[in-house]
Amino acid sequence: MTTHRFILEPYKGMATRHTCPACHRKRCFSRYIDTEKRISFPNHVGRCDHEQKCGYHFTPREFFDQNPMKKKSLMEETASHPCTNAQTAIIVPTSYIDKNIVRQSLKCYSTNRLYQFLASQLGESSAMTLMEKYQIGSSKHWDGATVFWQIDHKNRVRTGKIMLYNAETGKRIKEPYNHATWVHSVLHKENYNLRQCFFGEHLLTTDKARPVALVESEKTALIASYYLPQYLWLASGGKNGCFNETALSVLAGRSVVLFPDLGATEYWQGKIGAMKSIGIDVQLFDYLEANAPPEERKEGYDIADYLLKIKPDEAILQSMIRKNPNLKLLMEKLGLELVNTQSFQ
Repeated sequence: MTTHRFILEPYKGMATRHTCPACHRKRCFSRYIDTEKRISFPNHVGRCDHEQKCGYHFTPREFFDQNPMKKKSLMEETASHPCTNAQTAIIVPTSYIDKNIVRQSLKCYSTNRLYQFLASQLGESSAMTLMEKYQIGSSKHWDGATVFWQIDHKNRVRTGKIMLYNAETGKRIKEPYNHATWVHSVLHKENYNLRQCFFGEHLLTTDKARPVALVESEKTALIASYYLPQYLWLASGGKNGCFNETALSVLAGRSVVLFPDLGATEYWQGKIGAMKSIGIDVQLFDYLEANAPPEERKEGYDIADYLLKIKPDEAILQSMIRKNPNLKLLMEKLGLELVNTQSFQ
């Protein structure tokens, strides 16, 4: 029995790379093909190479979900073949990363640039709590790089996104090139079938009471989780990320508030109908879109940019200690604890 497989078209020169239907960049889009040449997918079925900037990925499974008659026709054609020559139509199963690799990455936070930034903004103990809660890793791929593990609601590791940040500004390093890649790519796992899930999705099974807040950026989910703990914060990994029925199904029965980046509100608003159709109680926070000034809109601000303007007490104290290290020694000797810093300001 031969196997009927759907794979991304192998690279055989620029003719095999196309214009992305989402971000419209040229020569960056890989289409899915049928190795048995029994079905031709539309041009939008594929994946953009710009994983973080765009993140578009439309799989054969999603195509068949939206076109059940195509799937039925293919299955009927398969069933009509004699058993000796039968070809079974399958969809390549989701690939996963060994959990031991995740465990090995949960260290070296003192050199992790994202941790350094969060510690300077929120305080060291709060930053460490966030790293542990979301199982943030460190990577040697770039000095001080961060790994955002995508762990699904069944505690399976879909992949990890490796990114490098500026420790002082918290901004991503994009020069001389965009420092963002995937763990499965770094590990050279061939024919890896990535099906992304929400960043922070593993928290859904243990935190069933709080409403879910959904943002684009993983870093934003961390920061917002500190300032607004009344929500369980997840990240889609990009404007287009995880907005398919399969990925969204984990939110069925939950109350969800969408917090899109400036400029993405209209796109996310267009997904509300599909989300409601699968039982998600969804609302859209569009205050920023309606009130942001042009310069913030141009920069694509998100809710984290506004929250960081509020300086936590612990971070203020640490800033004071950096200026005068004797303050820490004095607090330790006298057994003093931080209540608030208002009297110092």
